[in-house]
Amino acid sequence: MVDKNNLEKEDTVKFIKEANEKIDKFASILEKFGLDIITKMGQTNLKINVLTDKINELSKATLDIKSLVPQLNNVIENQKILEAELDLIRSLIQRSEISLSSKHMESEEIARDTSVTDKKQLIIDQFNDLKNEVDELNDPELVVERLDNIKEDIFIFKGGHRILYEISQFVKKLNGLETIPDDIKESVKEKIVFWINKL
Repeated sequence: MVDKNNLEKEDTVKFIKEANEKIDKFASILEKFGLDIITKMGQTNLKINVLTDKINELSKATLDIKSLVPQLNNVIENQKILEAELDLIRSLIQRSEISLSSKHMESEEIARDTSVTDKKQLIIDQFNDLKNEVDELNDPELVVERLDNIKEDIFIFKGGHRILYEISQFVKKLNGLETIPDDIKESVKEKIVFWINKL
């Protein structure tokens, strides 16, 4: 009977020992799991902080870019003004070359000055003819050719004139087309009225 009690005690001690080992292992696993969670949370927190910093930097960069927009608009406007002025300078240079080459024909220049109203009327007539016929024209090259002729006549008649630049810009718009859409035809007619008034 003593042996049986000893055996039971030994079994109980053994069971308690094994249970303690299992509890220790389980506690170790829980501890490791807890440390892993804490580490992951720390890494996640670090990533969130890094992303927040990047978002702040991006926000600052966006504000910087937005602040550049008015300056870019100024540059574009100044470029348009410079192009207009360059066209005016080109036309003045061409005029001076024409006047230098024909200086020895002063009598002809005087004769040309007396027919100023005739030349102006000729240009106006060319404009009006184009305005009346533009609805029937579909080939942009025909309109470009007529505008170029009018431009040349204006240049001979007036020398440098601001509408020369405007006509050049309109010719550039027509050069990229295969046919002339109705809205461009209407625009040509409106521009012609404007150009005649500015002549």
